[in-house]
Amino acid sequence: MIHGSIRLGLVLALLAGAPGAMAAPDHGQWQSLLEEYVEEVDGGQATRVDYGGLMNDRARLQGYLDELAAVPREQFEAWPQNTQLAFLINAYNAWTVESILREYPAIDSIRDIGFLPGAAWRRKVVSLFGEQVSLDNVEHDMIRGWDRFQEPRIHFAVNCAAIGCPPLRAEAYTGERLQQQLDDNTRLFLSDRDRNHIESNTAYISRIFDWYEEDFEKGWNGIDSVTDFLLRYADALAMDADTAARMARGEIRLRYLDYDWGLNAVRE
Repeated sequence: MIHGSIRLGLVLALLAGAPGAMAAPDHGQWQSLLEEYVEEVDGGQATRVDYGGLMNDRARLQGYLDELAAVPREQFEAWPQNTQLAFLINAYNAWTVESILREYPAIDSIRDIGFLPGAAWRRKVVSLFGEQVSLDNVEHDMIRGWDRFQEPRIHFAVNCAAIGCPPLRAEAYTGERLQQQLDDNTRLFLSDRDRNHIESNTAYISRIFDWYEEDFEKGWNGIDSVTDFLLRYADALAMDADTAARMARGEIRLRYLDYDWGLNAVRE
């Protein structure tokens, strides 16, 4: 007869070896790097990255990227959707940082990478699910392309290493806190008056809302337009009741601001 504690140990061992049973990465290495090398500005409305410091600590970043690359697709598919999305956002952001480090300090913008426009996003440098894919593949084919997420707030979480981009959050995303983190990111970004503000009958907003307009039209939480999305976050935009009513009636025009592609590096 097998002793109860031994039997339990055998069951746990079998479960641990079963497909999809392995726990999701805790993103601890990425968390520690973000805490050490990302500086918040204006209460988190913007952040700056110490790429010089990261250059000297690149082994830790590579260790985290290796951890992500070791996750098989079948294991990923067994996780809850929030855990999946947090994993993909972290992967995108970490590989964006690595892409900058491969060229730093010889660049002033992510757009300086490569000879053709957009090369930084098309290079197949990301190791994920046993394949070499690009940042574009992660963002557009997986995060946006898979039908499972349908989450417009990812545009305030994935980071393109530019000043005009929503800030690189100074903590890793996790499945347990993802919804709170996405909401927080959205509010911080919309409350930045350099990138989103309303004057009289015009809302001057980030060009993100122009580039990805279709993502705000897919019915997330009943929202079918950029205007609906802005109204949901009226408080972050400091929109009073009269302005909100005029926006709802279509009396507030949307104008998209120029995008600052300067590198989001700490200022020396």
